[in-house]
Amino acid sequence: MAAMTTVPSYTPSLWVRVCHALPRLDLTMQMKDNIFVPDSWEYQQTLLVLSSLSAIALVISLLVVLSFLIHYCCCHRGDRSEGSEEEEEDEDASTGHGYSGKKGRGICCVTWVAVAAVTLCCVAIGIGFYGNSEANDGMYQLTSSLLTANYTLASIDLLISDTISGLQLSVSGPLTSMEELFTGSKPFLVSTRNCRRLSENVINLLSSISMARASVDAGLGNDSISGASIIPLTPVPPSVAPTVVPTSGLMPSPFSPGWAANTLMVNEDYRWLSYVLLLLLDLIVCLFILLGLAKQARWLLILMTVLAWLALFLSWGSLGLETATVVALSDFCSDPNTFVVNSTHFNTGTSSDVLDYYLTCSRRMNSPFQQLLTQSQRALSNIHTQLSSLDRNALTQFPKAEKSLREVQQILNSTEGNFHQLVALLNCRGLNKDYIDSLKGLCYDGMEGLLYLSLYSFLSALAFTAILCSLPGAWRSFPSESEEYEDSDSESEDPFTSHQDSKRFLQWQPWL
Repeated sequence: MAAMTTVPSYTPSLWVRVCHALPRLDLTMQMKDNIFVPDSWEYQQTLLVLSSLSAIALVISLLVVLSFLIHYCCCHRGDRSEGSEEEEEDEDASTGHGYSGKKGRGICCVTWVAVAAVTLCCVAIGIGFYGNSEANDGMYQLTSSLLTANYTLASIDLLISDTISGLQLSVSGPLTSMEELFTGSKPFLVSTRNCRRLSENVINLLSSISMARASVDAGLGNDSISGASIIPLTPVPPSVAPTVVPTSGLMPSPFSPGWAANTLMVNEDYRWLSYVLLLLLDLIVCLFILLGLAKQARWLLILMTVLAWLALFLSWGSLGLETATVVALSDFCSDPNTFVVNSTHFNTGTSSDVLDYYLTCSRRMNSPFQQLLTQSQRALSNIHTQLSSLDRNALTQFPKAEKSLREVQQILNSTEGNFHQLVALLNCRGLNKDYIDSLKGLCYDGMEGLLYLSLYSFLSALAFTAILCSLPGAWRSFPSESEEYEDSDSESEDPFTSHQDSKRFLQWQPWL
């Protein structure tokens, strides 16, 4: 009882409570409960409304970018002639080298806006990588705990099937031979039949724990656990143990932890890869922006505009998915036991008492298998007593029964060893620890990772909105191909410009 007090407990984190407390509206703008019911259309509507907030933000971003585009395209059209005259005066004042005046100030403003946006985007990328790593760690802990629980359930099935098959072998083999040998001695025959009756009683008791369905066994194929096979159980680490789908009444095949873990691992690989590609896309866009500003090439500007639009849509879209996922995960993590008990009982028919015992593992609760295990233990003890009596009294009169008696004793010793392991595995502490570890991985690390990914999506969307707002100014400030061609012609037509410049430079150096 003292060990039960050390069973780890789970409490929802602060972020789970905050996200769970968010108001929920359906498509008709009516308040709804925040109970986690993923199959309900009303609950799905609340998630759609929360996801639509990112769509509204995307529309606002598009309007902001459009307003800047209209400002640069329409408002500056009438100022081109004045701007060209001022640019000519600035070029004469600067002797034709570099940019100054309005054009220089425009390039400087665009550069600083782009640098600030790229800096914000790089910060968002760093947050995204950290959040993706945290979410991956949480999913790894979840799948690892589920695989460990699946290994425990598979070990329970192996022990039950091994014990049942061993007792069936003793009933059909050595005990039958002993009954034939003890036909002329009624006391020995009664003891042998008592052993048979007690063995059959143990088989029935253990079979009530292992409620394997014929459909499940058929779906498992030749590798499934059959009642007639004798498989010695050897300890295998959970990390290298094969994923055996359990057939016990604790968790039938289609809803086993192993099935869930394999599905989650596949989905997590795709999720992790998708975010890595999105982060690399944002990083490439930032590099193209810096390269385009440095080279002042319009083809680079066009390329980074297309990539920035793509990154903007992906950022707001991922934020919508992350918002719905965070809210749904907070609803589940706020009260996971209720959902697990209801869904498992509905889908598998597993007793609520069994689920409550393993999910809560309270020291005030007794094991639902305690009575069955106690009766089985008493039956095995009685069998051992009967066999000891036959060993002392019957072998002197029936020496031919020694071989059959030794076989029954060997099977009984193996059965008792398996039974003690079964009692230990059916204790709630092991499975409850796996359940708590899976909740901590999902609701602590997984939740934190999703929140960081949401922050990344929001910051990157703001950064690309600012970048797209500055691109029209960059397009106007960059020199066109005709201007570059005219500048090169003017320089080539004045062959004495470089000589005059060098002479002016020498006049300011009297020591040369």
